[in-house]
Amino acid sequence: MTREPRKPKQQQFKRKKRRPCYFCVEQKSLDYKDIGFVRRFLTDRGKIAPRRMSGCCALHQRMVAQAVKRGRQLGLVPYVVD
Repeated sequence: MTREPRKPKQQQFKRKKRRPCYFCVEQKSLDYKDIGFVRRFLTDRGKIAPRRMSGCCALHQRMVAQAVKRGRQLGLVPYVVD
């Protein structure tokens, strides 16, 4: 009963290349009143999607979070999806 030799570290984990930030590429601004666009950054349960899912850079991810929170305050975006 022998063990299989381990693969080198480089072959064990392959990192996917990050896609570029949508806002940096398209030069589009984010507005909390554009409900359809803001919902793109929410999960099916109504939570704010993380950076790895939304594909935004750190700066724009913070702007997305702020826009979602403003939309929730005004009642445009729900806090919880039923």
